[in-house]
Amino acid sequence: MESRRMGYIRVSSKDQNEERQMAAMKQYGINERDIFIDKVSGKDFQRENYQLLKRVLRPGDILYIHALDRFGRNKNEIVEEWNDITKNIQADIVVLDMPLLDTTQYKDSMGTFIADLVLQILSWMAQEERNRIRKRQREGIDAALKQGKALGRPKTQITDAFREAYIEWKEGKITATRAMQQSQVKKTTFYKLAKQMEENTT
Repeated sequence: MESRRMGYIRVSSKDQNEERQMAAMKQYGINERDIFIDKVSGKDFQRENYQLLKRVLRPGDILYIHALDRFGRNKNEIVEEWNDITKNIQADIVVLDMPLLDTTQYKDSMGTFIADLVLQILSWMAQEERNRIRKRQREGIDAALKQGKALGRPKTQITDAFREAYIEWKEGKITATRAMQQSQVKKTTFYKLAKQMEENTT
């Protein structure tokens, strides 16, 4: 039976574009209908289209992945899934940006050993990068809290333009709508700043 070429693409969110990975897959002659895409985090392998892909993979099929970090993030789970596909399902895996991770090329024991070693190192690096990102985020939040910074949207400032428009509006010279246009603020912001002005003058 002729081996089929399948592709797997993962992007972290609905905002990320999968076109770059898709274009790379097509260069290897993979039909778009045989490319499975998940738009979710790589924290685990409970992903709808990845699980569907595993159900349709047959012995001798070749699974193409753009990069190991697109496959997964957790070292042990990456190795576990890799072994499940290559040893249990008996399909091959090709990682496009890492030629050493190509099980179609390395069938002998030394080749398998090298591929396993590279897989261990790269999957560890993928997990370490995820841990570093989490640590940086945590440190950033802690530093902001120590400095007393409010997390979220910055507070809107009272500008000179708003102050002038506010005074004219309070004196009845212009309408609220006109004051909003002059100070270039939206309705909710205008009344919020107006309240601040009133509190400051009382």
